[in-house]
Amino acid sequence: MKDECCTPEGDYDLVVIGAGSAGFSAAITAAEGGKRVALIGHGTIGGTCVNVGCVPSKTMIRAAEAVYGAWAACRFPGLNGEAQVADWAALVAAKDDLVARLRQKKYADLLPGYDSVTYIDEGPARLVPGGVEIDGRMITASKVIVATGGRPAVPDIPGLASVPTLDSTSLLELERLPESLIFLGGGYIGVELAQMMARMGVGVTIVCRSRLLSQAEPEVSKTLTEILRAEGLTILDGAVYHTAQCDGDRAVLTVTVDGTTRDLAADHLVLTTGRVSNTEGLGLADIGVEADARGAIRVGDDMQTTKPGVFAAGDVTERDQFVYMAAYGAKLAARNAVLGGSERYDNAEMPWVVFTDPQIAGVGLTEAQAHLAGHEVKTSVLSLDNVPRALAARDTRGLIKLVADAQTDRLLGGVIMAPEGADSVQTLVLALKFGMTTKALGETVFPYLTTVEGLKLAAQTFDMDVAKLSCCAG
Repeated sequence: MKDECCTPEGDYDLVVIGAGSAGFSAAITAAEGGKRVALIGHGTIGGTCVNVGCVPSKTMIRAAEAVYGAWAACRFPGLNGEAQVADWAALVAAKDDLVARLRQKKYADLLPGYDSVTYIDEGPARLVPGGVEIDGRMITASKVIVATGGRPAVPDIPGLASVPTLDSTSLLELERLPESLIFLGGGYIGVELAQMMARMGVGVTIVCRSRLLSQAEPEVSKTLTEILRAEGLTILDGAVYHTAQCDGDRAVLTVTVDGTTRDLAADHLVLTTGRVSNTEGLGLADIGVEADARGAIRVGDDMQTTKPGVFAAGDVTERDQFVYMAAYGAKLAARNAVLGGSERYDNAEMPWVVFTDPQIAGVGLTEAQAHLAGHEVKTSVLSLDNVPRALAARDTRGLIKLVADAQTDRLLGGVIMAPEGADSVQTLVLALKFGMTTKALGETVFPYLTTVEGLKLAAQTFDMDVAKLSCCAG
């Protein structure tokens, strides 16, 4: 990494705004191609994932799994347990230590290894013709990539600003564990953190306008709702938000559910109703960069915005809100911007994971999406009590659903809801990537007593009753 003061202004091939996963991916890609890059910090180095997203939330979710032992009592005779946290502050401190170490190792410590990358961490950047302006100083470059990420959205509820609220960041920074929380929103962030806090001993209510994980298969939403309710969470779906107000130190949310208006009270409201892009102050409209209704930057499949020469990647765009897709999109943007590439963004085999327990992971089209795409659809739904691994583990919560084209038998998508679902979905990703049929997947040899074997059984379920097969007979 070159010192910023030693590089003549304007002597850059590429300016990247944002030093998170997308920004680093773009900068490293361009640098490895021999280009001179100015990487401009936008917030804390490392961005959302390592600082306030994936890393802190998943380490705390795993901690909650460790302290939550009540499930074992009903599955393994002689074992007892209860959900309790001996030292919440110690968990938060351990989380902060992990975040600091990964931020240093995977971001800050990488910069010195790239001599052609200049890291600039001064003031807010603004797009201007010919480059970027920082604190009145012009930095010129032939191409710019915006990778400024996103932040939690704040729903438009009257009175919300006057009540105690948290978001996915501040929730994990609490100094003490609250007694009760109301989560607004049933998306993946909401359900992950709600289950985590409930397992820490907090009284949790989830309130959402639709069903839990509304974009997932309905069988998954239904099963997850049942699982969370069995763990003691209150789920109020199909709700209409009205107002928020204080009752002493507590927050009160007025909602209508099933035609009945009611007041819900808790120590805090947790806002998990989506995310918005960090585009304020960038001057997008002034130079012709269009954004959608949510403020996310519009990009083409080449990751270029509506302004030639300006590209964008990651959560600041309207594309997939996953860190690995941010890094992927930024790599394409850098290649197309300064390395002569003509690559196109392709998420047809993009896996996604929800880190609840059981985990939920999927890829490809849902049944509804397949119908909308014009396919004649057939599906297979297999409950986990048909999977030997789940029976041996005494944990049959979950299911596997596969979607296929009825005429060609080609797999179109699928979801696996199981304790090891996140580590099993990549097999389905490869099956879709290489155009496998359900018959071919069902005839593939899988190791016995594994969760991933459930994919084979689900594929066989299209044509047979797997309950009538002996162990390993498939």
